[in-house]
Amino acid sequence: MVQVYVEPELMAEMRTNTGESLLELSKKSQIMLIFLRHFGCMFCREALVDISRTKKQIEGLGTKIVFVHLSDAETAERFFTRFDIPDAVYIGDPDTQYYTAFGLVKGNLTQLFGLHSWIRGFQAGILSGHGIATPIGDGFQMPGVFVIQDGVIREAFIHKLSSDRPDYFHLVQQCCVI
Repeated sequence: MVQVYVEPELMAEMRTNTGESLLELSKKSQIMLIFLRHFGCMFCREALVDISRTKKQIEGLGTKIVFVHLSDAETAERFFTRFDIPDAVYIGDPDTQYYTAFGLVKGNLTQLFGLHSWIRGFQAGILSGHGIATPIGDGFQMPGVFVIQDGVIREAFIHKLSSDRPDYFHLVQQCCVI
């Protein structure tokens, strides 16, 4: 597990499209906070498909999904609807201040364009049909996933490569084991 600490004050500052703060939401239920890459990224689109497919299972464990994205609200709404998540709760962060606060860095050439990412890119972009597009946001920003309860990060998955594909359900399930 990756150790990450974020000040509760910052979580209180992070407002969703529904008007609630991340801190408030995390006091009501466990949160899976998913920092996406840009919407033009095939791996971002693959992640949205993965979340769409496992959303009911994740929510069945009492976990609310909240996305952080690099775009404007209109673009985000369009993408979430396109990927069958029309009721998405999200936080826009085009300046990447929240990405930085959670320890998510800009990718280097190996992380973004290394052999493994090329192979996975072919698989996700071509074979799985997620396509290849120009960046819609910061094309160098790396993603990550955090499970938060009562303002405390209980679990984290910080991508080492842009092509990493976390098991979202398993990440949440680990936090539910007593």
